[in-house]
Amino acid sequence: MLYYRFCSLFLIFLSIFCHESPAQSNTASMAKINDLTQQACDYLDNANYEKSLEKSGIALKYAFDLKNDTLISRNYNIIAINFHELGEVDKAAFFYKKALFYAKHSNIISMRMMITSNLGNLYFFEKKMYTDGIRYYKESLKFGKDQKYAKEVAITNLNIVWSYFKIGNYSEGLPYLRYINDHQNDLKGKSDDIALNFLNGMYWGHEKDNEKAKKYFLKAISSYDKSSDEITDLLYAHLEYSKFLNNIGEFENAYKNLVIYNSIKDEITNKEKVKKASTAGFNRELDEYKRQIDKIESEKIEQYHSLRKSRIIVILFIVISLILLLLIITLIKNIRLKKKANIELLQAKEIAEEASLLKTQFISTISHELRTPLYGVVGITNMLLEEHKELSRSQHLSSLKFSARYLLSLVNDILQINKIEENKVVLENLTFNISDEITVIKNSLSFLSQKNNNKINVYVDPDIPEYLIGDKLRLAQILMNLVSNALKFTKDGEVEVKVDLSKIEGKNYFLDFLIKDNGVGIATVDQGKVFEKFVQVGRKEEDYQGTGLGLSIVKRLLGLFGSNITLESDIGQGTSFSFVIPFEHDPQKTKKIIEDIEVDLTSNDVFKILVVEDNLINQMVTKKIIEKNNYTCKVVDDGFAALEILEKEDFDLILMDINMPLMNGFETTKRIRLKGIKTPIVALTAFDKDEITDEALSSGMNDIIIKPFEPVKLFKIVNYLIHETINAG
Repeated sequence: MLYYRFCSLFLIFLSIFCHESPAQSNTASMAKINDLTQQACDYLDNANYEKSLEKSGIALKYAFDLKNDTLISRNYNIIAINFHELGEVDKAAFFYKKALFYAKHSNIISMRMMITSNLGNLYFFEKKMYTDGIRYYKESLKFGKDQKYAKEVAITNLNIVWSYFKIGNYSEGLPYLRYINDHQNDLKGKSDDIALNFLNGMYWGHEKDNEKAKKYFLKAISSYDKSSDEITDLLYAHLEYSKFLNNIGEFENAYKNLVIYNSIKDEITNKEKVKKASTAGFNRELDEYKRQIDKIESEKIEQYHSLRKSRIIVILFIVISLILLLLIITLIKNIRLKKKANIELLQAKEIAEEASLLKTQFISTISHELRTPLYGVVGITNMLLEEHKELSRSQHLSSLKFSARYLLSLVNDILQINKIEENKVVLENLTFNISDEITVIKNSLSFLSQKNNNKINVYVDPDIPEYLIGDKLRLAQILMNLVSNALKFTKDGEVEVKVDLSKIEGKNYFLDFLIKDNGVGIATVDQGKVFEKFVQVGRKEEDYQGTGLGLSIVKRLLGLFGSNITLESDIGQGTSFSFVIPFEHDPQKTKKIIEDIEVDLTSNDVFKILVVEDNLINQMVTKKIIEKNNYTCKVVDDGFAALEILEKEDFDLILMDINMPLMNGFETTKRIRLKGIKTPIVALTAFDKDEITDEALSSGMNDIIIKPFEPVKLFKIVNYLIHETINAG
């Protein structure tokens, strides 16, 4: 936050403020108030905001009792600084203005100077009300003519320069910059030398004197002392230097400084402490009530002495009692409101949890209902293309097949997003060869690259081991999304897929991935949106295909790997995405994984398959696929029919639908197992696999295949299970 750059200014003024007091009487009350005020200052210096608010609240109460405008202003200002530090901007502004109101009745110059300067910082850097901020800064300068305030005047001038330069008004800021350049000695001992240098750099950069600008920026950066508190100034020095380098075309150096800026910013952000002042604020409100009661009590006592034995005593007593009663009622009401709010929060939490469950159930149901007809559409389309070769060039059939697969891809993307958000995705450990995986992706996207006349260039660092261990399926999904995106938004160009070995830590090999194209590019204003769900850019000029889920899935999957994605792009200059993922390299572990892989036992044997399916279209499609592989197939409509036919005939394998009327697939499987039938049973379903795996295995099923499916995958599982059963017998 920009506010912390000026936090030190508060403490400078605070130091003056806490030690510069008007002539005081030696009364005990005045000494007590000054002691409480000093304690509030000390607690504020140590960032103990709760204690600081507590002490300043009590001091404020006593200051009102004495009607001392100076002490009232001092304590209101301390309260304001506390809220400013805690990020409560509106509360801080309210109390600063209160402090300024009472300060106008005081003759303490430093007090008015400090409060107006604090208001300048708040309005400019927190509220972004630049005109008001500069106005308060200039007001502060009116009180700083005395030489003992030279340092504060110099810092305020520095703030004004930064304010004007921030809004691009260099001509108005120049006189104040000249003043600081002439009074640099006034800044001695402060962290503003870096700030002064990079402000000079900004000015000469604006004047196109690049050599002077670069000299000042480098001076600002090189003058950083790690033992000092100048890291915030160093942060802005790198930021402004990066902007300057970018403007003069030194993009590489600009990027390096931007990286340093982000690194420092992360370091500062990590050190920030989130503090709450709710308890202290509540105590301060109670102190305000006590102050009102004390004032009434004081008035009562004074009138009691002047009007002894008068009826006024009774009236005042009744009034005080009513006020006390009203305060008690108010407190009780507030407690009840808080309890009610807590109940409402619990109810809201329950509603949110119920909504989340309903969303998951809705997505699951919709995906099942969509996959079931899509299985029929894809299957029948394939059958038509295979049985009627003359239709292979039919644009209508190709469009139908593409649309069905597009809808299936959309369903899978929505399910993937939902799984990640519900924390249901667990990374797997599989052995793989990175070059082979990228080659598969390149080949699978060859149609898309040819369509837009693009070339895919692949480079894999030869130092990367042949076999790595990790979740190759999620990695392939990440690369597939990024490369297909690059191909969609590039025409007559090139897409580069580059993998470098970044570093090695023990058995972990960190791979640096870069996917780069020279396509249309992404505007800077849109770069923050592209990773959001269902967001697409670039559709104004061309109707690109896609749902806007690809990059959102990529970002979330990389989060599972503990990685972040970096985007660099500009309109007409292409786009590059980069990220780093660690994979394990362990030859012994790789050997064991390879040994545990199921062997493909596909053979030319003729097997007898039973299909239990209630959907007539899906019956036809599944039967056609099975018989095309020279297997024999019988189809029944429901679980009872399956039990009946199994009493009469033997089958090598059963394909079981899950969602059937009368009796579902799980119950049917349980009854088959109770009869002692050991025939392998494979769930053939449109449900998501993760949702039914536990119930499927517990019911006695051997495996699960999700519709629509690739026939090759079906027959691989069928052959494996049948041979395993035969060998076990």
